[in-house]
Order: sequence, then structure tokens, then C-alpha cells
Amino acid sequence: MVPVPLSRLIPARPRVARPASRAVNAAKTAVQIAVMWSLLLAAVPLVLAWGEDAWGLARLPPRPRLGAGLFVVMSLLGLATANVLVRDGQGTPLPLDTARKLVVSGPYRHVRNPMAIFGFGQGLAVGLWLGSPAVLAYTLVGMAVWQRLARPWEEADLEARFGEDYRRYRAAVPCWVPRLKPYRAASIRAGNDTVSACRRPRRGGV
Repeated sequence: MVPVPLSRLIPARPRVARPASRAVNAAKTAVQIAVMWSLLLAAVPLVLAWGEDAWGLARLPPRPRLGAGLFVVMSLLGLATANVLVRDGQGTPLPLDTARKLVVSGPYRHVRNPMAIFGFGQGLAVGLWLGSPAVLAYTLVGMAVWQRLARPWEEADLEARFGEDYRRYRAAVPCWVPRLKPYRAASIRAGNDTVSACRRPRRGGV
């Protein structure tokens, strides 16, 4: 068997979505969400919880109401953010089919990585629902890996593609803790394409 180069499995930078209609991007996003949620928020947590029981590991008291409520809130916010990426970014949330435009609207006016926040919030919700320390740990490890590996990978691509526009946005908008005052942005014309240009925030707006 010929080994597959790691660069073929993990590209050097996110892949930009091909030009497509909003309906096509919305359909791709729906498929991506269905697959990712089924795998990362259902299959993996259930296997981890089963393993805890099989090995006789201690469990936490299940919090189904708290977990379900948090999951619904995080899911609705995640779906709304995905729609912003489809509508304003002309792409999908998946890094291998990422938005063509710099998105600084919707939740992105307050925090740079709302999709990650809402996704990990869903994971914590599932852990609370099941009362599973393993699922909670799995989510926290995922957060650490994303912060250490995925975030720099995605941000390097955004800086390479959008330059000063992205650097201004990154300097003004936090990664994890949302800012209360929404970031101001405007659209400018660049040739035949529309790109997002970030204005410098007013003093006291960071």
C-alpha cells in the first residue's frame, strides 16, 4: 500500500468554496451540519458514555433539562451563524469549503469564532445531559486542539486572503469573549467583486 502524504489529508490552508448560488451553499451546509452533528455530537459521545459504563467509571448526575436547554440555544445560534456564512460569505462553515468573502456581520461583529464557541457549547451540553465526564473532557480537549492548531491555520489563511482588512478586524474583535459593542464594517467594491472592509473602531469600542 502506497502511503498517502499528510499534505493530501490536511491541506496547507483551507479550501475556498467554488462560486455557487446561495441555495447550493445552503444545501451543502445542511449536509455538513447533519454529518458533523451526527458524528461529533451523537456517535462519539454515546460511545464515550458506553465506555464509562463498561469500565465502571464514575459518572456525574445527568442534567437532561440543563443539557437540553443549552443544546437548543447553542444549536440555534450555530445555525444562525452558518446562515450568515452562506449569505454574506458565499461559502459554508466547513474549512474545506470555506467562505469566499471576509464575514464581519452577524455574530462575527462581537466575536471572531462564533461557530467554534457554539459547537463546543453543544458538546458541553451533551456532556451535562449524559452526566459524562468523558464527554466533557472530550469537548475540552477539542477546544484546546482547535485553539492550538485549527485557529492559527484558519487565521493565517484569512490574513493571506484579506490582508489589512482582516488584521484590523482581528485586532478589534476577541477570539473567545464577545465584545458588547458590535464591530462596524462596510462593503467596498474591488473590481467586479464585493469584499468586506473593516473600519477602525471608535475609541472605547474594543
